[in-house]
Amino acid sequence: MSFPNFKHKHAQDSMISPEEFMKYRRKIGKYPQYKAPKGVIICYHKSLMDYIIKNHRAKDVGGFRNMYLLPETKNQIGVIGDFGIGAPPAVVLLEELIAFGVKRFISVGSAGTLQKNLKIGSLVVCERAIRDEGSSHHYVKAGKYAYPSKEMTKLITGSLKRRKLKFVSGTSWTIDTPYRETVAEARHYQKEGVLTVEMEASALFTVAQYREVELGAIFTISDSLAELKWLPKFHAKRVDKGLEKIYQTALDVLLK
Repeated sequence: MSFPNFKHKHAQDSMISPEEFMKYRRKIGKYPQYKAPKGVIICYHKSLMDYIIKNHRAKDVGGFRNMYLLPETKNQIGVIGDFGIGAPPAVVLLEELIAFGVKRFISVGSAGTLQKNLKIGSLVVCERAIRDEGSSHHYVKAGKYAYPSKEMTKLITGSLKRRKLKFVSGTSWTIDTPYRETVAEARHYQKEGVLTVEMEASALFTVAQYREVELGAIFTISDSLAELKWLPKFHAKRVDKGLEKIYQTALDVLLK
């Protein structure tokens, strides 16, 4: 059986559009009461959100769950987080933000390394992502990879180089079932040279291309599968420092 189950799905129109949902929110008085920001940083970590709120005077503006605008950017840049993890909630959020009028996005989060030379706290720019989640396949036909915006990725790497931050660029494996990652899969992708594993990138890239907006992704390494067993280090200070570095990079890029 092919996926999605309905063979000709990609030729069909959606029953409900994100624009219709945003109109419904306006009707019931829950539409954002501010102008759509120039760009939005998508954040998955509470520790990073706490850092941003504390150090950047971020203002909770409502309209979306945990949506903050940054006064230092004259509210041109927003940061949104604490909406869950994995492709499905990230895709729903992205769709609604696009319908609201946002055109530029950077996803900043953590990833597990598949390669022994990538250490905890290392920075990774995602150049393409393996589509091993379900959401992207409802937007476009099956294919191995999804790609970020070329222009956004160029700006991200340029910002990192300009600020003299060490990083690597490469492929990530996106899978939204963390408790069903297998040793066989990890070994396979490790041999392919895939750098990381995470839960959102391929779906976000696919939706961004489908909706014709700009989106890039940066990770910091928070855990390792490189020895074909799991070594979690989410609590390490190097992870928090890595998250802060990629947040500053995203802010720099979105202000361009």
